[in-house]
Amino acid sequence: MGLRIAFAGFNLESVTAVPQSVGLNEFERVCVRGEQITVRFRGTNTVPGGCMKVCEELGAEFVPLFHTLLGALGPATDEAVDHYTREIIEGLGSNGSLDGVILFLHGACWAAGYADVERHVIDAVRAAAPSLPVAVALDYHGNIDRQTLRGADIAVAYRNSPHIDMGETGERAARALLRLLREGRRPGLAVARPNVVIPSIMSATALEPLASIIAEARAAEAAGDCDISVMAGFSYADSANTGMSVICLDWNGREAAEAKAAAFSTRLHDARHAIASAIPILSAEEALADIERKPANGRPIVLLEHADRMNDSTHLLRALLGRDVGRVAVPFLLDPETAAQAHAAGEGAEIAVALAGKTAPETGGPVEAVARVLWSGPKSFTVSGRYQRGSFVDLGMTALIQIGAIRVSVVSHFAFAVDGDPFSIFGEQPEDYDVILLRSKTHFRDFYEPLADRILVVDTPDLGPADVRLIPYRQLDTAKAYPWSDAPA
Repeated sequence: MGLRIAFAGFNLESVTAVPQSVGLNEFERVCVRGEQITVRFRGTNTVPGGCMKVCEELGAEFVPLFHTLLGALGPATDEAVDHYTREIIEGLGSNGSLDGVILFLHGACWAAGYADVERHVIDAVRAAAPSLPVAVALDYHGNIDRQTLRGADIAVAYRNSPHIDMGETGERAARALLRLLREGRRPGLAVARPNVVIPSIMSATALEPLASIIAEARAAEAAGDCDISVMAGFSYADSANTGMSVICLDWNGREAAEAKAAAFSTRLHDARHAIASAIPILSAEEALADIERKPANGRPIVLLEHADRMNDSTHLLRALLGRDVGRVAVPFLLDPETAAQAHAAGEGAEIAVALAGKTAPETGGPVEAVARVLWSGPKSFTVSGRYQRGSFVDLGMTALIQIGAIRVSVVSHFAFAVDGDPFSIFGEQPEDYDVILLRSKTHFRDFYEPLADRILVVDTPDLGPADVRLIPYRQLDTAKAYPWSDAPA
């Protein structure tokens, strides 16, 4: 009989300051269980897709428990953490003899009742199945330390941001776990932390000097029997281990893993100032003046409102209402109330809207305007871009509305607008517009860098500031994290 590998995914990137918690109902809305995981994710650029691919290639049985992933929202409720931890344990106990388990966790899930959600899940699995090898696949933006992974045998994270290697990450986790099982030996596993906190906007892996450090990690892997994950951390989740880290999985043993992790951690610490200031950040006025001075000429200008954490910030939308910058698109603005209002009014209707800005005071408050309804109805699609290619996205009730020269797609469920899908699902394309207002951090770069005339990164007074000193940390010891201290790691 071949090896049997269980899989479970519980994944959320939490902004601690967002007032709305993410409860069980929200996770259940996107949860896929059992054989439906095989149907939904086979052939996709996702972690379960990658795990499944390797298991099938190497003759192991892929035993899917459940998968729920919500992207970047607020804190998880303790109830949700408890529920899915318990479901993993019950699944491991009810699926016959298992040889290993792969856990797909973010690394920056935050819940009020837990100091480290991922550590809790891993420790619970270890306690329930002490002899079962545990592999963990993590997000590049996870906040982790040695204690997070104390119950794991294997740990790897995305290597790229944009996360175009989600499938490859699943493959790496599965290959390492199957190697452990077939060779009967565990690799060394080490974590090192440089005590560096950076904003997400600076974490794109093509930016220098981060790109060169990551290239060095790939060279070290080629020269040795190891896997090195350089992780950016997630500065908007307030925990004791917020910040960058390095994981090394080394088949030459623990000492070799410790040495490599420490070396790359030192590289990150030494380059911390350059990493944290890799790209220029503009004010809203500076960005709009730049567009007016040099309008779009055949290719859209990307206006990036990166500090928006919930896809409903109105700072730049409000500023654009009074400016003549050409045709403007605002894709996937989160506002279920306005989407429902537009649908009730019907196509062609003119409605007075109080648009977006409702999730937190920092988002800017609703924009009062008169909008024309171009289309409305339930909307879902399958991702065509490289980030999460093949994944199913349900936007819920959706409306396409027009306010002057600004066209807004209003959605009921949070979704990333990082490729051409937000346009193609309405029969449009990004090139139809002069300015595109995005709310991404790094994922947009894969699609928009070759497409856009230029990218203007704008800082607004929202929950994800570029200056991490503005974040009111309670759990993170800021005396040990850049930019508060220049003390060595």
